[in-house]
Amino acid sequence: MDAINDDEVLFVGTAEAEHVEMYLKAIWHIKERSEPVKISTIAKMLNVRQPSVVQMLKKLNGQNLVNYNKAGVSLTESGEQVGSGMMRNSRLLEVLMDSALKVAIDEEMVCGIEHHMNQQFTDALCTMLKHPRKCPHGHSIPRGTCCTN
Repeated sequence: MDAINDDEVLFVGTAEAEHVEMYLKAIWHIKERSEPVKISTIAKMLNVRQPSVVQMLKKLNGQNLVNYNKAGVSLTESGEQVGSGMMRNSRLLEVLMDSALKVAIDEEMVCGIEHHMNQQFTDALCTMLKHPRKCPHGHSIPRGTCCTN
């Protein structure tokens, strides 16, 4: 019973990736609202302490996902792609729950699923939902390669 299960090791790696994705999604969402991307705003949105945000921003800066310096925080092209993709996944799942499945939107469930969607799945979901442009909350859904108009 002491043997380590491969699933446990993979889960740990996945949890770290999800953490990164949530920060990039939060920054993308703050930018979408045309607000300045501040450490305090990120901390409030993710319900974490400001020193944790600073630590993660330094890490994301080192991974070339954000530009973090005295001038502020902005997403790099790579960070923009991840943040936009996460928001697209999230909003498509909200449309699925609300319009197609006719169930209450469960944000916790959306957050659990959105990290595990690959582009093929996301594009298939978007196509099935007829390429919605807005989520049930009225926010724009970032377009994907499957969206031709």
